[in-house]
Amino acid sequence: MCRWITNSKHMWLLIVASSLFLGMMQCQEVNDYDQIDSPAVLPLITQLVYSQISNLTSVLSQEISRESTFCVKDPDADWNQAFNFSSDLGFLASCLKKTKGDITKRLCTAAEVKFYLNSLLGKTTSANYLKPNKNCNLTSWVSGCEPGWACSVHSSQKVDLKNSKEMPTRTSNCQACCEGFFCPHGITCMIPCPLGSYCPLATLNKTTGICEPYLYQLPPMQPNHTCGGANVWADVSSSSEIFCSAGSYCPTTTKRISCSSGHYCRMGSTSEKRCFKLSSCNSNTATQNMHAYGIMLIAALSTLLLIIYNCSDQVLTTRERRVAKSREAAARSARKTANARQRWHFAKDATKKGAMGLQAQLSRTFKKDAEIETRDKSVPANVSKGKQAHTHSQIFKYAYAQLEKEKAQQQENKKLTFSGVIKMATNTEKRKRPLIEISFRDLTLTLKAQNKHILRYVTGKIKPGRITAVMGPSGAGKTTFLSALAGKALGCSVTGSILINGRNESIHSFKKITGFVPQDDVVHGNLTVEENLWFSAQCRLSADLSKPEKVLVVERVIEFLGLQSVRNSLVGTVEKRGISGGQRKRVNVGLEMVMEPSLLILDEPTSGLDSASSQLLLRALRREALEGVNICMVVHQPSYALFKMFDDLILLGKGGLTVYHGSAKKVEEYFSSLGIIIPERINPPDYIIDILEGIAAPGGSSGLSYKELPVRWMLQNGYPIPLDMRQNAVQFEISESVNSANVTDSNGSDHVEKTFAGELWQDMRNNVKLRGEKIRLNFFKSKDLSNRKTPGVFKQYKYFLIRVGKQRLREARIQAIDYLILLIAGACLGSLTKASDQTFGAAGYTYTVIAVSLLCKIAALRSFSLDKLHYWRESDSGMSSLAYFLSKDTIDHFNTVIKPVVYLSMFYFFTNPRSTFADNYVVLLCLVYCVTGIAYALSILFEPGAAQLWSVLLPVVLTLIATQPKESKILKNIASLCYSKWALQALVVANAERYQGVWLITRCGSLLKSGYNLHDWSLCISILILMGVIGRVVAFFCMVTFRKK
Repeated sequence: MCRWITNSKHMWLLIVASSLFLGMMQCQEVNDYDQIDSPAVLPLITQLVYSQISNLTSVLSQEISRESTFCVKDPDADWNQAFNFSSDLGFLASCLKKTKGDITKRLCTAAEVKFYLNSLLGKTTSANYLKPNKNCNLTSWVSGCEPGWACSVHSSQKVDLKNSKEMPTRTSNCQACCEGFFCPHGITCMIPCPLGSYCPLATLNKTTGICEPYLYQLPPMQPNHTCGGANVWADVSSSSEIFCSAGSYCPTTTKRISCSSGHYCRMGSTSEKRCFKLSSCNSNTATQNMHAYGIMLIAALSTLLLIIYNCSDQVLTTRERRVAKSREAAARSARKTANARQRWHFAKDATKKGAMGLQAQLSRTFKKDAEIETRDKSVPANVSKGKQAHTHSQIFKYAYAQLEKEKAQQQENKKLTFSGVIKMATNTEKRKRPLIEISFRDLTLTLKAQNKHILRYVTGKIKPGRITAVMGPSGAGKTTFLSALAGKALGCSVTGSILINGRNESIHSFKKITGFVPQDDVVHGNLTVEENLWFSAQCRLSADLSKPEKVLVVERVIEFLGLQSVRNSLVGTVEKRGISGGQRKRVNVGLEMVMEPSLLILDEPTSGLDSASSQLLLRALRREALEGVNICMVVHQPSYALFKMFDDLILLGKGGLTVYHGSAKKVEEYFSSLGIIIPERINPPDYIIDILEGIAAPGGSSGLSYKELPVRWMLQNGYPIPLDMRQNAVQFEISESVNSANVTDSNGSDHVEKTFAGELWQDMRNNVKLRGEKIRLNFFKSKDLSNRKTPGVFKQYKYFLIRVGKQRLREARIQAIDYLILLIAGACLGSLTKASDQTFGAAGYTYTVIAVSLLCKIAALRSFSLDKLHYWRESDSGMSSLAYFLSKDTIDHFNTVIKPVVYLSMFYFFTNPRSTFADNYVVLLCLVYCVTGIAYALSILFEPGAAQLWSVLLPVVLTLIATQPKESKILKNIASLCYSKWALQALVVANAERYQGVWLITRCGSLLKSGYNLHDWSLCISILILMGVIGRVVAFFCMVTFRKK
């Protein structure tokens, strides 16, 4: 019987609970107050009420996800983290007891919650007071409208919590809000406090009259009104009092526990988090001190960089030392073999004279040396095909053996018979270069802007296998003449004809076999002499040429230019001393010699050199001429010994007129025929230049002035005389055929005075035409007639990559300074700008975007601004611009990867944001990639000073634009073009996503104010990468288009 009674009681309770659940789902009231007080029934009813609240929050989450997608990434997850009270429903049970089961009539419906949230997010009113509504307005204001209080609906009224369209009439039985709930000022219902908040009942502070811990006061003239519960849930700036305080955690909305030692609790935490090892966490602390991790990261990074730089440098040094040993051993072996060969030849000569007994003795003595010689002969034949020489020793042995043979051959050539000359000419084993002969007739260059002649009616030819010197006074157009031959004369109108091998071809068609040595020594100062020459040989020699043959070419040039002693020395820069000026000049010439040119044009290669260095250089060029190279060079007043080494001479007078063109040995004879006698003990070139300069009067009985010398040359060769020069020809007896030549004065005799505006307009037109001419020339592709296939883009990219890598390793100190500045910037900004929970660290991130952009841009300017001259020279010689650009960018990716780590190692561990280190690193990685591309474009478009100014201004200005309120559509569109806007948004969004629970409204309000979207993190990253790519494309286009000549 007792068991039946007990089972009946349990069955009754289940029936009551079921009816209660159905009644609550149908929005009916719960009247069984007595059963609510029962400990057995209360948990069941609490679960049923919680299920109804969960259904309500799920409906609200769907509504808000449609209206507030910008701040809610996963509605279910966000609302679950805010309103999942399943772990502890004690506050519901307490409220059930307090309201005696009337809780469902006091809970806000979906319509009332939407009304509250829309008021906050729409900013139609303050967080502490809502706009008038059905229950609280000027005509109806019950005590439940006061903050911290709520009312119930009438006993006969049904409440549907899912109703999101109409607010119910709720004005009866008003009382204080339950703990764990908040009752806003202006509506008469209760809303559960979100997780991460602390919502106890308020107590009156009689001194201030404020209901603590909240900030509302009791209404006047209502003595029976008491303090209620919480009154507001809004952003942290408006309702920080309900947020679980920093240093504490709130497992429920009615319980607050201090953080224990070894743990930290941020504001709004629901649990305490264990501190990492090595970090210090006292009790009641809000954040963990992770400075140790920052120091460890810096130490690890510094160690890694030191290992990379030092080990790489050590590897390079060791490798160079091993190569040098192999080279020295090969040179000794080659010299030994050459000496053995020479002694063997002496022995054979002795035997031919009849010393038969001596022959047998010498045969035994030199048998071993002969075997060495025979073995040496067999190796190069195979090595030349690239089949056996794989190691450095084999390659250098082959190269030096060939050099010794060439020296021996030169000695034999001095005593060749006629049959020997025929044999040498018909030698098919020797690789021959294609011959280039340049002839020009009536070559005239006129500046378009000033209509001024630089070169006039120059006629002649320069021949292969000969060294032609171009001499003349300053302003005679010597460099312009070389530029015209090389196809580099820009801003000038060119008349007359230039023929290549008797055909009207462009000199650019022979770019791959044409060398042009500029007047300035454009050499990489942070590379060694050998590295400079080897790189030029790799990129410009034929791709079909084997590596031993390329090494032979480089070794031959080093030997001929006398650079053996400094081959492993850095060339040096202005800041860092390297080789001497004369050696640097020879390296400048060697860069063109190693590509085995058929035409070599040099602009003042002997300027600044002493006589010995100049003769050494000329001897090297003489050897090139013996290979059939056509060499033309500008020289200034050479010594007589140097002058005798030239084959041909072109003398230009003032105005770019030819004074003499012919054999250098006959120039004195020609001037003697004019009556100009060169005095004794005076250097003939100096005397001739002084005459052409007008400093010295022509000696002898000629009676000529320097202005008449060009006319005399024209008359002697039957060239037409310009009209403006015929007055200088009156005294000469000239034939009628010459005088009748129809040559007009291109300068024009009538000059119309222009106004200032006219001159300005003309200058602008000329500048535009000059720019267009440069662009056309840069994109102009001539047919390749050089018959040389140089390495492709990918091969050159590999060579450029090795070269740039070595340069970066030798600039380790500059890189270290860059990292140190970033480190200091991260520490300073991390210390001064603490992460603000209200703006999710937006202020610190703003300074971060500016600092990282500015420092990385200025550092990236060095990639191209310091190497402009080198690029212009290399691109003019036919090297790949794409390979050059990609190699620079590839090596700079190392800094792109490392610099965000360096900065964050200080900034992240000082500010300790909620976003992960990886999130911040990815954003800064993309930011550095973006600003590096922009810096490339700035360094190419502007001079170094202007580029640095732009690099400083752009981050500041663009960030200010990006952070301004977007009140107009135009300003919003402009901000969308600023990379700083996307970087800042990505950093803030990554941090805001980590704020959950009670932070939901703060997150939505802050993102709404900033115009950010929680879903746009990937978009921000993509746009930063896209801007970086666009910056690089623009930089490459400008580099190819606007390069100087």
